[in-house]
Amino acid sequence: MQVPVPVPLDEPPPSRQRAPSWLRPEVQDAGLLLAPASPGAGRVRATRRLVSVLIWTLLCIPVQLVLLLLPGSGKRRFARSYHAVMCRLIGLRVQVVGEVCREAPALFLSNHSSWLDILVLGSVLEAPFVAKAEVGTWPLIRTVARLGRTVFVSRSRGRTSEEADAMRQRLGAGDSLILFPEGTSNDGARVLPFRSSFLAVADAAVAVQPISVVYDRIGGLPARRRDRPHFAWYGDMDIGSHFWRLACRPGGHVTVLLHQPLDPRAFRNRKVLTQAVEEVVAEGAAVLRQNRVATPLAALPR
Repeated sequence: MQVPVPVPLDEPPPSRQRAPSWLRPEVQDAGLLLAPASPGAGRVRATRRLVSVLIWTLLCIPVQLVLLLLPGSGKRRFARSYHAVMCRLIGLRVQVVGEVCREAPALFLSNHSSWLDILVLGSVLEAPFVAKAEVGTWPLIRTVARLGRTVFVSRSRGRTSEEADAMRQRLGAGDSLILFPEGTSNDGARVLPFRSSFLAVADAAVAVQPISVVYDRIGGLPARRRDRPHFAWYGDMDIGSHFWRLACRPGGHVTVLLHQPLDPRAFRNRKVLTQAVEEVVAEGAAVLRQNRVATPLAALPR
């Protein structure tokens, strides 16, 4: 007489075929997408997005050229519309939490993990960026940056005073500025220390507004640590291949957390101001990375 062999309770019945690896809960919990991306579909998606971005940019260049010659805020509003459409074209949905500072000129200070930050913040704020001088040498991008009235800084000691004066002149003329005090981009899993030298012009602004930017969803699922390189651009990554890899993926989602504006003159010195802004931005970003509900934070005078 044959004795039946018991089947362990933690194994699937022999009559049932096990689900594909990408559908198993343990794989989903690891932060992967629900289904493997089809290489063919990804290439088609990326090509469509690339062509759309190029056409939209080429159409907008002559419009912005004309607006720069005219008085008024048309050039600022059109630049914001350009960035907003660019986000939609590459499949990036932008969610804004909080209110944009209405006082001008304002200095907007944000964490920085990717070239995407330019499109995202440009779609929310009507203000030019402060960017490193290398951006002014990149084909096509330099044209877009100059049309957006970007302030280029070399960060060399010999030109620090001259570049600070250029930013002060912009603020004195009533223009707000968007600045990344980290001085470089990172992997998106943290906020690097802010450099107080970047806030040397804060006293020329009426208000300073800290901003936390986190890319928190991809393909409809919460983004985990292993997903952040899809958005983050750092190290020796080149922008062309990074754009292509991102464009091949399903749509993404980014949250812009606008913290409460503060008066830079309420702080003892710029180092204290820098530390206060950094703490607010880092705390807000940490909450967003954990996919928790975030609310604007306030930096108390010190």
